[in-house]
Amino acid sequence: MDPMLLFVTVWAVLLGQGAAPAPTSGYVWPLDPRPSVVRGYDAPPQPWAAGHRGVDLLGRTGQPVLAAAAGVVLFRGVVAGRGVITVAHPNGWHTTYEPVAAALAAGTPVRAGQQIATLTPVQSHCAPRVCLHWGLVVAPGVYRDPLTVFEPRVPILIPLGS
Repeated sequence: MDPMLLFVTVWAVLLGQGAAPAPTSGYVWPLDPRPSVVRGYDAPPQPWAAGHRGVDLLGRTGQPVLAAAAGVVLFRGVVAGRGVITVAHPNGWHTTYEPVAAALAAGTPVRAGQQIATLTPVQSHCAPRVCLHWGLVVAPGVYRDPLTVFEPRVPILIPLGS
C-alpha cells in the first residue's frame, strides 16, 4: 500500500467514519474575548451513552455568540427548553451553540466571527454561571471535540511491515 494512502486511511479511521481532519485555519472562538473552558469534551463510550458532546465556555448573559466559521444557519429553535442555533459549514460539518437567543433565521449565510446569537442563562450547563455549550458534528450523529479546530495536527506514523 502507498504510504501516503496508509497515512490518510489511518487518519480517517482515528477521526471516525471517514471524517476529514479538522482544518487548522478559518475558525474563531465563538465568544470574544477567548473564554475559559469550564467543562471539556467527553466522548461517550457508545453513541447512545452519556457523555459531554461539546465544550462549555464561560460567558456572560447577553454576550454576543459568534459563528466559529463561515457557513449557513441550518437550524434555529428551542430544544429541551434551550435556544439552539446550528451552522452548517462547507466541509459538511455543523457547529452548535446553546443556550442562546438566535439572531438569524435558518438559511442565512454567515462569516466566521459574525454574531449569530446572544448568550442566555436559560438552563446553562454551568448554572449558576453562564456558559455557552459549543458542539461540533462531523457526520450525522458523530460528534468531535470542537477545540480540535484550533489545535495543530501531528501525524501518527505506523510501521508498514513487521
